[in-house]
Amino acid sequence: MPPGTYWNKFLRVNLTKKTITTESMPEEVLRNWLGGRGLGVYIMLKEVNPKVDPLSPENKALVMAGPLTGVAGAPEPGRWVSVTKSPLTHTIHDSHSGGKFGPELRFAGYDGIIIEGASDHPVYLYIHNGKAELRDASHLWGLDVHSTTDYIIDELKSELGEDATNVKVACIGPAGEKLVKIAAIMNDKSRAAGRGGHGAVWGAKKLKAIAVRGTMTPTPADQDAFRDAVKKSLIKHKESLVTSQGLPTYGTAILVNIINNAGIFPTRNFQTGVFPEADNISGETIAEKILDKKLSIEESCWGCSITCARYTKLKNGRFTGEGGGPEYETVWALGAETGTGDLEAVTKANFLCNELGLDTISMGVTIGTLYELIEKGKYPQEKLRGLNAKWGNGESLVELVWRTAYRSGVGDDLAEGALRLAEKYGSPESAMVVRGQELPAYDPRGAQGHGLAYSTSNRGGCHLRAYIIAPEVLGVPEMVDRFETKGKPELVIHFQNVFGVIDSLVLCKFTSFAIWLDEYTSLINSAIGWNLTNEEVEKIGERIYNAERAFNVLSFGDGAKYDTLPDRLLNTPMPEGPSAGKVVMLDKMLPEYYERRGWKEGRPTVDKLKELGLGWVLEKDTEGLFPS
Repeated sequence: MPPGTYWNKFLRVNLTKKTITTESMPEEVLRNWLGGRGLGVYIMLKEVNPKVDPLSPENKALVMAGPLTGVAGAPEPGRWVSVTKSPLTHTIHDSHSGGKFGPELRFAGYDGIIIEGASDHPVYLYIHNGKAELRDASHLWGLDVHSTTDYIIDELKSELGEDATNVKVACIGPAGEKLVKIAAIMNDKSRAAGRGGHGAVWGAKKLKAIAVRGTMTPTPADQDAFRDAVKKSLIKHKESLVTSQGLPTYGTAILVNIINNAGIFPTRNFQTGVFPEADNISGETIAEKILDKKLSIEESCWGCSITCARYTKLKNGRFTGEGGGPEYETVWALGAETGTGDLEAVTKANFLCNELGLDTISMGVTIGTLYELIEKGKYPQEKLRGLNAKWGNGESLVELVWRTAYRSGVGDDLAEGALRLAEKYGSPESAMVVRGQELPAYDPRGAQGHGLAYSTSNRGGCHLRAYIIAPEVLGVPEMVDRFETKGKPELVIHFQNVFGVIDSLVLCKFTSFAIWLDEYTSLINSAIGWNLTNEEVEKIGERIYNAERAFNVLSFGDGAKYDTLPDRLLNTPMPEGPSAGKVVMLDKMLPEYYERRGWKEGRPTVDKLKELGLGWVLEKDTEGLFPS
């Protein structure tokens, strides 16, 4: 293994036994999986029974960096990923976060942490320059994310002095402690590994936080070649209007008006794709009314050249507060999805989600589901305790976030996520989910390829397994007809494979607006000292995607039955706007998708698994689940 980049050091923390050991990975494993998401699914498949109860001690929680995390000059290298089996979806699940925690983990000398077992009392893990220890966190249990972060940093001042202010903390809030199935892991106070309920997995293990501090520097193996690769990447970043102008100026919420104008901005729980009050919650309005520009720069992810981060303040209205965000997905989920055009209420709800440790996407969609159930007369009024919960009510939106985090009254229902909520009250069709995970901020009736990507997402409803909105709406790398189904299976598979690589490096997905396989391959080879081709790099992504699907097949029999969308998106035409009259024509795309994937009925074949070096997975198949 060449010097630099990979420390190739991983912590194994057994919370039951209170033991910590260090280990490394064979180079062949790293070549096949890279790091981050890829190495995470490999470890989970090797070490965890896919049928495990996600909230049991037998499930594992992985905290993974990648070979480019924290490497100076690499494009947007400030991310890390949590990998586990999700209590929300029962799928293999990875959840990503930005900020500065991921790079700090590598500066402390580690590429990842394998957390197993469960503690009998609250603990936190402290890592400092190649050393790690478990510490009591009983005094932190019950605290919110901000308080937990501040307490830990203050405690460490006795050891580190003023350098303690450089400690980076990832932690759970009350939602994770209460095993809320949409609980997030938060880092740097306002950054979230939000999707899939990973915070509940930490809560079940009594792991309150991980605090890291390091001063070591990962360096590329071939610095001249790496410098050249970075230069080419930066040129393309500057040439892209998305990465050089749109995102730096208005943040991710620049998409609000763009997506609404396309008629695919899901409104009132996907009942329509046009929100009349969209501009009230847009990136432009955020920049004009509540953005703190100076702090937005300070909040940016480590090493980021795009700087899309937002830091906002509410000063004089019905709600007050300050913090990171809200991002595009958040202003949609807490806004249009719930029929709320009140920017102050949406922003306040976002602050509370960050402080209490909740996924803003799932929170908003679950509230939208509740509002629809109330509208249909299916939810018992007595459980609301007099709360006027209805479309567009900002006060109830904010209150429901609190109630969810603490499982109070109606919040106990919301804490289970949209699908379980809708099923409990006799309206499963009201849950806008795939594989139990709430769908994000694009109605696929007006974006056919994106609909296929939703339905085949291994981790459940997700826009980031394959962001087909880029070519279908934004014209990146080139515009394709968003209403056309032809060619979409091939496009979706390519995006899914390449995104698996990006998630394993671990880089920001926004890099893909400017660079693609040529640049990622050059960065990998120069940073690690390998000589991979573009085809070999994409094959890594294909291996990752098949391994995830294999885990799901072994977990709950995943396959064609689950490669679907809510009936509303398949059979109820969009009622208005530029996408009016459209449904997702999934049946026209799935057969070709399966054929190109080498799958039968949504499951990898025995030959496909062997082709990708996954023949060892077949040893776990005692039920004959993988077709020949």
